[in-house]
Amino acid sequence: MIIHCWGSRGSIPVSGKQYLRYGGNTTCIEIRTNDNKILIIDAGSGIREAGNNLIAAGYRDFTLLLTHAHWDHIMGFPFFKPIYSPETNLNIWGCPFARNSIKEMLSSIMTAPHFPVNFDSIRANISYQDTCVEHYTLGSMVITPIPLSHPNQGTGYKFEEDGKCFVFLTDNELSYKHEGGLDFQKYLEFSSGADLLIHDAEYKEDEYIKTRGWGHSCYTDALNLAMHAGVKNLGLFHHNQERFDDEVDAIVKSCHEIIKKSGKKLECFAVSQSMEFNL
Repeated sequence: MIIHCWGSRGSIPVSGKQYLRYGGNTTCIEIRTNDNKILIIDAGSGIREAGNNLIAAGYRDFTLLLTHAHWDHIMGFPFFKPIYSPETNLNIWGCPFARNSIKEMLSSIMTAPHFPVNFDSIRANISYQDTCVEHYTLGSMVITPIPLSHPNQGTGYKFEEDGKCFVFLTDNELSYKHEGGLDFQKYLEFSSGADLLIHDAEYKEDEYIKTRGWGHSCYTDALNLAMHAGVKNLGLFHHNQERFDDEVDAIVKSCHEIIKKSGKKLECFAVSQSMEFNL
């Protein structure tokens, strides 16, 4: 599988010279399966650029998988150009947290007075699978969901294909159990041995004193999970909107020092916009 990041920022898009290396778009990840099926995870502001790229490459069939309904993870949906073409076939999967259906969840952001174009203007052929299932199958890939520890709930995912494993746990607070969330041990078992774990790492320890219960992890908790789960690569994700590039670099450096002292074998990096992985 090929994994491409179109946005790794948390809460709200940002711009400016201080954000050039890691980017300012909110959550959007693209996965291409080995049989070239396109899966998009979340519709943050990064999905706009993803859509433009996919149209230019001639793709018309997509699956959109949602983690949850918070604004920064769905705000880009009205700017995903493929939805305005009748040639587009779009399957949307996920749990409709806090709504009756995924359609209701997405259409609500395109209602007046919040957006000038109505949801009815969409011309794509859209199908919805808005029930919480034990697993999804996309071609040769098996996708296993897990509840996130996050306000209003959410879903993380494990993607397995041809013996490779990618775990995506954005918006997951490891040191605070929200309604519907799980204990640390469950996330450890879920991530065990993954080739790549991308995990929420929004806060530093001094910040987390004030933000405990907001639904995001301290980077040291994400690193602790990765080391004990024996993952091969850890990508720090959901960078705080105030976190400049140099500060993200300092967090990565801190992680490297902790890993070195532990004697563990683990690659750790901060996920940047446009970063790509081939598993």
